[in-house]
Amino acid sequence: MSPRALVSAFAAVLSFTMSTGSLKAAASNPPCAADIPRPMGARSYHLLPPDNWDGTTPLPVLLHFHGWGRQGTLIVKHSRIAGATRPRGVLLLAPNGRGGSWDFWSEGSADTEFAAAVIEDAAKRYPIDRANIFISGYSYGSAMAWRYACENGAEVRALLAVSGTLDQFETCETAPEQVRHVHGTRDNVMDFPFGQNGDTTYPVALWRQRMGCADPTGSEAYSTTAKDHFERVIWADCAAGEVRLDVHARGHFIPRGWFARQLDDLLAPAS
Repeated sequence: MSPRALVSAFAAVLSFTMSTGSLKAAASNPPCAADIPRPMGARSYHLLPPDNWDGTTPLPVLLHFHGWGRQGTLIVKHSRIAGATRPRGVLLLAPNGRGGSWDFWSEGSADTEFAAAVIEDAAKRYPIDRANIFISGYSYGSAMAWRYACENGAEVRALLAVSGTLDQFETCETAPEQVRHVHGTRDNVMDFPFGQNGDTTYPVALWRQRMGCADPTGSEAYSTTAKDHFERVIWADCAAGEVRLDVHARGHFIPRGWFARQLDDLLAPAS
C-alpha cells in the first residue's frame, strides 16, 4: 500500500473512531429539554433558561412550586409563568413535589432543603444572579413558597405567591426582602383569609408582623388584562423589607399577566 493510501486509511479509521466516540458521548449525555426532569437523588426538577441568553450574563432565578397534583413539567410550559420568565432573562426552576404535593404544614420541611439544593444544582449549570432569587408558587405551591421564605428567606429577594398562605399565626425565622401576594376574595379552594370584620389585608398579616410593618403607605388599582383587575395595598415603611397585597374579586387561578408585571417591576433598572 502506498504512503498516500496508508494516510487515507488511517484518517478513515480515526474519523470513524471519533464519530463513534461522539455518538457514545451524546447517548450518555443527551440534551435535556425543559420537560425532561433533571434527577437529584430520589427527587427531580425542571429547568427552563430564558430566550436569547448570551451565555455569560448571570441570570435572575424564579423557583416556582406547582399546585397540588401537578409536576414541574406543567410549569415550564405554562404561558403565565414560563411565558413571563423566558422573554425577561429569568431562569425558571420547577421542582417536583412528592406525590404531586408539598410538605408545608409545619416548620422544618424537607422540601425547603430540597428546593435550596435545586438552586445550587442549577448554579452548577448556569451563572445565577444571587441578588435576584425569586420564590413563587400557586395554591399548595404558594403555601410551600411561604414555607420556604419562612425558613430560607435570607436568600430570597421576593416571594411571589398566588392563592395560598400559611396560618397567619406561624412564626417565621427568616423573611424575604419583599413579599408580593395575590388572592381572590371568591377563592373557595385555598379560601381568601379574611380578617376580623371582613378585613381584606389579613392575607399578609404574618409578613406584616414579621417584617415590622405599620399602617399601609399606599394603594392603587391596576389591571393586567380586560378581565384581571386588582386592588393593591402597599406597606413600604416596614422595619425590614416591603409587603404588597393584590386582591381581586374572582376565584382560584393564576391571573394573566401577574407574574410578568411583578418581574418587570422587580427587574427594572434603579432610577
